[in-house]
Amino acid sequence: QVQLVESGGGLVQPGGSLRLSCAFSGSIFSFHAAAWFRQTPGKQRDLVAQVTSGGTFHYDDSVKGRFAISRDDAKNTVYLQMNSLKPEDTAVYYCYGKRDSWDYWGQGTQVTVAS
Repeated sequence: QVQLVESGGGLVQPGGSLRLSCAFSGSIFSFHAAAWFRQTPGKQRDLVAQVTSGGTFHYDDSVKGRFAISRDDAKNTVYLQMNSLKPEDTAVYYCYGKRDSWDYWGQGTQVTVAS
C-alpha cells in the first residue's frame, strides 16, 4: 500500500515562507511524476508544481518565481518551498504521485496566509 504523507503546513503572514514535505512510503524512483496540487472550498483541485522522473519541472503561472518543487531521492521525499506567500495562496495542499496507471494522493495539509 503506497502512502504519501504531507507535513509543513500552517499559518504564515503575507510575504512569508513555508516548506511542505511529502514522504513516499515506496521508492520515489518508481513514480513517473510527483506534484503538489491545491484546493479551496467549492473549487477544483489545481496543479501547483510538478517534477517528473526525467527531471522536467512545471509550475502554474501564479507561483512561478515564488515556489520551487524538489525531490530527495535518498529520503523518498518531495518538497515544495513556498516564498513570498500571498493570501490567495491559502488552500489545502495535496501531494500527488503517479506510478504506472495509478494516481496516489496525500491527505492534504492546510496553508493559511493571513496577517
